[in-house]
Amino acid sequence: MPAAFIGHGSPMNALEVNRYTSAWRAFGESVPRPRAILVVSAHWYVNATALTTMARPRTIHDFYGFPKALFDVEYPAPGLPELHTEVADIVEPTWVGADVDSWGIDHGTWSVLVHAFPDASIPVVQLSINADKPLDYHLQLGAKLAPLRQRGVLVVASGNVVHNLRGVDPRLEDDGFDWAKRFDEDAKQRMLTDPTEFAALDAHHDYRNAVPTPDHFIPALYLAGLAGAADDDASVLVDGYAYGSLSMTAYTLGIQCEETSAQGGTAPGPTDAPADSSNM
Repeated sequence: MPAAFIGHGSPMNALEVNRYTSAWRAFGESVPRPRAILVVSAHWYVNATALTTMARPRTIHDFYGFPKALFDVEYPAPGLPELHTEVADIVEPTWVGADVDSWGIDHGTWSVLVHAFPDASIPVVQLSINADKPLDYHLQLGAKLAPLRQRGVLVVASGNVVHNLRGVDPRLEDDGFDWAKRFDEDAKQRMLTDPTEFAALDAHHDYRNAVPTPDHFIPALYLAGLAGAADDDASVLVDGYAYGSLSMTAYTLGIQCEETSAQGGTAPGPTDAPADSSNM
C-alpha cells in the first residue's frame, strides 16, 4: 500500500472543493482499496501511545465556532479492533494501548477522508500521538509501521508542517510568511532526499515560529519514518500556504502523483484557499 502525510489546514476543508481537497480526492482514487486505514492525527495528542479498537468509532467534532454544517458532518466508517494486536506485535517493544471507548475519528482524520474515501466503507483506526515522547520516537515508530504496507493497511498522517495559529494573517489567504516558506522548503528537501533527518528540523532557526507546539508537526515524522524504511521515495502531492503561518504541503509514498503547487503548478481543481480558523 502507499502512505501519505496530508496538510489538513482548516476543518472547513471538509466542506470545501479547492486545490487541496481535489488533490486528496485524487490520491484516494489512485490507491488500491485498503484493508484498513491507520491515521495518525494531530488532534489525538495525549500522554500515551494507543490505537482505537472500537467496532464503530464515533465522529468527533473537536472544534468550536464553526458553521452548523460542519458539525453535521458524520464519517461512519467501521473500526477494525483486531488490528491492535497486529500493530502491537509489529512495533514491539514499544507499548501500544487499546482505546475501547474514549476517542474515535477526529476532524484531522475525517476532514481528509471525506474527500479521499467519501463512502466511509473502509475500516479506520487512529494511532495517538504520545506527547511525552521526543521527535525521534515518532520517527522510529513510523519506521516500525512499515510492514503494515505489505498487509493492505494504508497509513495516513494528518497535520501541518508549519502550524502557527497565533501568527495567522487573514490578508494572506494563499501565501506564507518568509519564515514559513523557509522552514517548509527545508522540510520538503529532507522529506524528499533524506527523510531519516526530518526530526533534526527542531534545530532549524525557524522551528520555533513554524512549530510553536509539536502536535501538527509530529504526524509528518511518521511518513518520514516510513520513507526512511522504504525502497520508494516520497513525492509532493500538493503544496501551498494559508494565512501566512500554515503550510498545506502533502506528501505521498509509493505512488507518483502530479505535484500541484501554489507557486505556479497546475491544480486539479479550483484554487479557493482553505477557510480561516482560529481553532484548527
